Amino acid sequence: MKPLYVAALAGSLFCAGAAVASPATPAPDQQALEIAKRAIGFRSVRGTGNQTPQLAAYLRSVLIDGGFAADDVTVTPVDDTAYLVARFRGTDPAAKPLLLSGHIDVVEAKPADWTRDPFTAVVENGYLFGRGATDMKLDAAIAIATLIDLKRQGFKPTRDIVLELSGDEETAMKTSALIAERFKNAEMVLNIDGGGGRLSEDGKPQFFTWQGAEKTYADFRLTVTNPGGHSSAPRPLNAINQLSAALVRIGDYHFPAQTNDLTRAYFRSAAKFKTGPIAHAMARFAESPTDQQAIATLRADPATVGQIGTTCVATMVSGGHAENALPQRATANINCRIFPGVAPKAVMEVLRTAAADPAVAFTDVTEGSVANDASPMRPDFVKAVERAMGKAYPGVPVFPSMAAGASDSMWFRYHHVPSYGASPVFLKESDDFSHGLNERTPIASIAPSIVYYRSLLTDLAR
Repeated sequence: MKPLYVAALAGSLFCAGAAVASPATPAPDQQALEIAKRAIGFRSVRGTGNQTPQLAAYLRSVLIDGGFAADDVTVTPVDDTAYLVARFRGTDPAAKPLLLSGHIDVVEAKPADWTRDPFTAVVENGYLFGRGATDMKLDAAIAIATLIDLKRQGFKPTRDIVLELSGDEETAMKTSALIAERFKNAEMVLNIDGGGGRLSEDGKPQFFTWQGAEKTYADFRLTVTNPGGHSSAPRPLNAINQLSAALVRIGDYHFPAQTNDLTRAYFRSAAKFKTGPIAHAMARFAESPTDQQAIATLRADPATVGQIGTTCVATMVSGGHAENALPQRATANINCRIFPGVAPKAVMEVLRTAAADPAVAFTDVTEGSVANDASPMRPDFVKAVERAMGKAYPGVPVFPSMAAGASDSMWFRYHHVPSYGASPVFLKESDDFSHGLNERTPIASIAPSIVYYRSLLTDLAR
């Protein structure tokens, strides 16, 4: 791995016109690691003691020290959190800005459960350990170090490059929505909280995917009410029984398989890195999305079922009010991940039909989510990301993908701004501990990530 990284870094950082950093100036990869280590030390978790505002203030100071004007780097408090916006000014004020999007909050991590303190960065055996090492303080640090280095090199973009880091992406997404509203005139969003590369278990780069779509998150509450009564005098209708029967019928229902240009391209390419029945099913489905045998194989695999259409599952259930009484009420939550372009209201009506019981009332109780379509496969973005990845990891296949979960891209797509998950960090499948214990990322990903960002930003901001 090391020779590949060194060659790629040399080929980009020392190209014509690039200046060699002075001894007093840390190399971009070293600066990125130091920023990430400091950032992990802030407990940027929603609730009491949330240090996201302090983390945003620290990153602001880093950007200003790196050459950004103080007026171009702002931290905006929102409730117990905050978001950061930094503007790398271009030469054409009329050009729409290019956004570099991410977040600096993290999910909760309890030190007692971890081998190492989650909020104390540790570099060990070639890995950076700590909450946010993968999702996504290291990514933010790499982006910041790259922008600072571009300023040092005298790069002058045509359009503004705006770095925006939300402060509650992992929870309410209030800052995410505010940022998207503020920059709904953007030309394009590069979301560094999505996409990424895959390493084989022996550490070799296998492929890189960028995300051009994500499924819409939705929650529907199912409710059955009943007069109730004494448990010694059962009645034909029982709220718990009725709800349970409806849930079984919904569980047996499968939404029709769907594809779009992006998911077809994903299956065609990803099939080459699989073996056995799943590989054959992916290849067949890409060419014939009505192939029932392929659909059945993909639907049976948790890793692919979310890629072929809308999925809905029961996640919570509650019923009754006393052990010796007939239930007066029973409720359940159905969580759906909806294929791009499908309206949540239409999905709720399908579920109502599948439940096949008019006594089951349906309510959309979704919070912090909006419906969004897939972003277009813009040739300028595709060409730029392929060029950037070719510099960082020569010869590694590049293809699109769709995320099953929500990110800040959702809010930009809601405003019809193309948004693409474009993180260059590579991980082994066995090393992906986002939101889990002992989160870690190989530090060898840092140097080629800077090569990638330099190429991508200079191409798309000209």
